[in-house]
Amino acid sequence: MDTRRGTRNLGSSLTRTTLVWVAIVIVVLVVIDIALVTLALGRTAPNSGDPAGPIPTFSSSPRSSESASPTPTADAAGARRSLSAVDGQEAWRASGGTCGGPAPTLEHTTDAGATWKPVALGADVSSVMAIRASSADLTILAGVGDNCAPTVRSSTDGGVTWGAGGAGAAGAGVSPAGLVLSTGVVAPPCSEPVEAFQGKQTSVVLCDGHFEWRSGTGAWVDVPLTGVRSLADAGNDYSLARVGAETCAGVQIASMPAVGVTPATTPTAVGCDADAATDGPIGLARSGDDVWLWAGDTVTVSTDGGATW
Repeated sequence: MDTRRGTRNLGSSLTRTTLVWVAIVIVVLVVIDIALVTLALGRTAPNSGDPAGPIPTFSSSPRSSESASPTPTADAAGARRSLSAVDGQEAWRASGGTCGGPAPTLEHTTDAGATWKPVALGADVSSVMAIRASSADLTILAGVGDNCAPTVRSSTDGGVTWGAGGAGAAGAGVSPAGLVLSTGVVAPPCSEPVEAFQGKQTSVVLCDGHFEWRSGTGAWVDVPLTGVRSLADAGNDYSLARVGAETCAGVQIASMPAVGVTPATTPTAVGCDADAATDGPIGLARSGDDVWLWAGDTVTVSTDGGATW
C-alpha cells in the first residue's frame, strides 16, 4: 500500500472542504451586510405620513443688513391727506392728488366739519403735499406743472386768489422726488414715508413702523413705532393718530415728546375715537385743545386735546 498516495487524497479533501466553508462564510457576511444596509435606509427614510424635513439652502455671498431706500412714488404720495385747523369750527383739508393722475381737492369748513365747501386750485396744480391755515391766511405746498415742481402758494382771501408763499410756510411734504423741506428736496430717511412735518427746530417723518425725528439738520433718530398715520404740532409735544393699539379699536390719539427724542422714546395714550375708520390714509390737525381727525369719510373734532370724541 502506498501511504504517500493516501496523504495526497486527504490533503485534497481538506482543501475542498475549507473552500466550501469559506464560501459559506462569505455568503453569510454578504447577507448580513445587505440586511444592515436595508435597516439603515429604513430608519433614515421619512414615513409617508411624516412632514418633510427642511431643505438646506446656501448663499454664495452674505446679505447686507441695509438696503437702499427708493424714493416714494407718485401713487404713494397721492394717497396722503392734509388737514389744518384754525379753531374748533374752522379747518381746511386737501387730498394729495398725483403727478399726471387725478387732480387734488381742497375744501373749507366753518361748522366743525358738518359741511365742506370746495376751493379752486390753479389749473397747473397737480398735487397738494401740505397745508397750513390761520385766521389770516392759507398756505399750500403744491406740485405744479408737468414735473410737479414743489411750489409754495399763499392766499389771504380764502383761496379766491393765490400768490407766492415763503419757503417752508406750508410745512414739509412728500413728493415723487423726495422729502420737501424749507431748505429744498432731500432723500427721505425711509422708503415710502407716510407723512412729513417740519417745525422751527425739529422735523419728523412717519414711516411704516418707524417714527423718524431730527433736530435741525442733525442725524435722523429712528424710533420703532407701529401704526402712526398722522401727526399734529402740539408745542412741546406731537399729537399722533395711531391705529392698531391694543386699548383702542379705532384711532388712538397719543402724545410724543417733540424734543430730546431717542430710539427708546415712547408715546403716551391720550384718548380714542373708537368709531373712526382705520383703513386708508388719516389726517390729524390741532389748534390749542381742538383736535381734528379725518378718517375714512368722517371728520370729528375733540375739544379736550383728543381725550374724548
